[in-house]
Amino acid sequence: MTRTDLRVVAALGARSVKQTFRRPQLLAPIVVFPSILLAIQTAGAGQAVNLPEFPPVNSFLDFMLAGAMIQATLLAGNSGGIALAVDIEMGFTDRLLAAPISRFGMVLGRLAGTGVLSLLAGIWFIVVGLIFGAQINDGVPGVIVMLLLVTLSGLAFGGIGAAVALRTGRASVVQGLFPLVFVILFLSSAFFPQDLLTGPAATIAQYNPLSFIVEGIRDPVISSLTWEVFGKAIASLALVGAIGIGLSALALRRRLRAGG
Repeated sequence: MTRTDLRVVAALGARSVKQTFRRPQLLAPIVVFPSILLAIQTAGAGQAVNLPEFPPVNSFLDFMLAGAMIQATLLAGNSGGIALAVDIEMGFTDRLLAAPISRFGMVLGRLAGTGVLSLLAGIWFIVVGLIFGAQINDGVPGVIVMLLLVTLSGLAFGGIGAAVALRTGRASVVQGLFPLVFVILFLSSAFFPQDLLTGPAATIAQYNPLSFIVEGIRDPVISSLTWEVFGKAIASLALVGAIGIGLSALALRRRLRAGG
């Protein structure tokens, strides 16, 4: 990728961030919804920490913080896909395709914006958590690891949202993925320890990549991050990211063959 392409990606990424802040319907799912759910869950299920086999934590907020952050990154990817689909519907993407720039650069620009939004959401939840008494066991290094994993999560999930947007070109279709986000979340260890899940949910959570990613974000908070947990989180992100980017590339190629 040339220096010009990098400038294009940076410009499109900055545009994506500004576009999100200008449209409440794109920003609300990233920050407002996860914040409300975090408040409701910690207030209503705080005694869950007393259950047998619940991991030792300072408070239920400590445990839930990672779940809220990963929910925000999933919704950031979905919002990014919606915004990309809106660009397609409005013809902005066609103008980019006509410009002398890398075709995949417009997708990378959108993913860069999603990564930045995920990073900002991660900072938001860490600040809110600390204000309300959360304790990050690994301190500043732990915060850095958490923000790294959250940013990479935004890039990975954003690739899937971009793929759906490029494949369909319809914002309503991408928006329809919103309920699926919660299904995937609740079938992982994002909101409850995997050892306490039962039935099919426990089996699915055991192999759900989100579980490994969440544990990578959670461990610096409730215990201490190990290379094994970190490696599993990175491998899961690599898998999701490869699927998202691969599907985006195929969808973009199909759109180019179809003439936009």
